[in-house]
Amino acid sequence: MTLHTALLQGTELLQAESILAPRLTAEVLLAHALGQERVYLYAHPEEELTELARIHYGRYLHQRLKGMPTQYITHRQEFYGRDFRVTSDVLIPRPETEHLVEAALARWTPGTIVVDVGTGSGAIAVTLALEKDALIFASDISPAAVAVARDNAVRLNARVQFFVGDLTSSLQTAGVDLLVCNPPYVPLTDQRGLQREVRDYEPHVALFGGPTGLEQYQRLISESRRVLMRGGWLLVELGYNSVGPVQEMLTQDAWRDIEVLSDLAGLPRVLAARYTG
Repeated sequence: MTLHTALLQGTELLQAESILAPRLTAEVLLAHALGQERVYLYAHPEEELTELARIHYGRYLHQRLKGMPTQYITHRQEFYGRDFRVTSDVLIPRPETEHLVEAALARWTPGTIVVDVGTGSGAIAVTLALEKDALIFASDISPAAVAVARDNAVRLNARVQFFVGDLTSSLQTAGVDLLVCNPPYVPLTDQRGLQREVRDYEPHVALFGGPTGLEQYQRLISESRRVLMRGGWLLVELGYNSVGPVQEMLTQDAWRDIEVLSDLAGLPRVLAARYTG
């Protein structure tokens, strides 16, 4: 079987099961089976697929047909122009979260102390550390997630110090200038309606924020008063329909300069607020 034939057959299998972007997915999985980049497939279309590569490719296709996200098969996801390792212990970084990074960079000043809460794969913390060549602090409730994030930081040569802890519990004193968080914000009531790739494979501790999806925002806003410097910023990614309730939480306390930033689709994606208490 040639690479060209393997690619066609894989595409047909994925298309028959209504897998999104079947051709691209087949390309990624075949290239991963070969240990090559996708361009290799088009430079060597008549190359014969080895027995070992055929076995790997078949397994990857089977996993994807069962619903496993491609990123968990290849253990790779691009974020802010960099290649991050991902496993089923962490959420797959989404392009929309890059807006949270940009919001943090826009509020950066020399000497800024930044903490990324719920770091997951470390995509936010590592990106900020590399973009500003600075030391970043990051935490996650999951030791397994911290291990993945630490691996990404080491591999990309980013200066990030990691802690295991629930939200800000690993921070003992005030002094944070930027507290950044992409919290779990999916309501538990939405679980059955999620795509199977998300519902069945991504870690629930990083997905679900509670019955309404707002519980972690409430906790984070309350805890941030303890750790933020006066004039420090809280930056959070917003879930679907959460902008109004989160704004309401902030207007009841010593928060100023509240700003909502939209993503490329025009949806409210990031909320920034300055603490003046």
